Amino acid sequence: MTDPAGSGRRPRVVIVDDHALFRAGVRAGLAELTEIVGEAATVGDAITLIDAVRPDVVLLDVHMPDGGGIAVLRAIRGSSPATRVLGLSVSDAPTDVIALIRAGARGYVTKTISAAELADAVVRAARGEVALPPRLAGFVLDAFSGPAPQPADADLDQLTAREREVLERIARGYLYKEVAQMLGVSTRTVETHVSAVLRKLHLSNRHQLARWASEHKLVD
Repeated sequence: MTDPAGSGRRPRVVIVDDHALFRAGVRAGLAELTEIVGEAATVGDAITLIDAVRPDVVLLDVHMPDGGGIAVLRAIRGSSPATRVLGLSVSDAPTDVIALIRAGARGYVTKTISAAELADAVVRAARGEVALPPRLAGFVLDAFSGPAPQPADADLDQLTAREREVLERIARGYLYKEVAQMLGVSTRTVETHVSAVLRKLHLSNRHQLARWASEHKLVD
């Protein structure tokens, strides 16, 4: 197995995920085929680590506190341009996939992937190839083959991918507990996301949130 430069070494990988047990599983699954050069559990630690070790590939959890994977991508874009980023998430929502690819990721896989499939995706990302399962690739092709995107809304752009996901579901009238079940998180986590959305959009309640989402064409 070779790296993009053809030196014969294994791809150097950083794992970014806020669950230690999951990081340990990924490390074990990739140990024979890659060189794991570091792990991080927070956005801040990930940015510092990536700047320090300049890995070939970052396996990046999409949903973490303090801005998640997109915050990491934006921070390292200038300081570590040769590093390839591969999104890794429990979510296969089109909004998450498209947002991360637009931010500069070379691929996106879900956490249901096998160790062999993940290793293959890492190698392809290290070579500069796009690593996307067929179904997720369809989301991206649809998004990029459609009309040119409208200028970003400044308020919407400050929301994380998960906050947008919660916003859309709440705006459609789902209860907090229903949204929690859909996303596989606790009701308290959903409440935290809603509070963050209300604060960032300068809104007071979910009724104003629903109206805002409708005005910005996030829901029908």
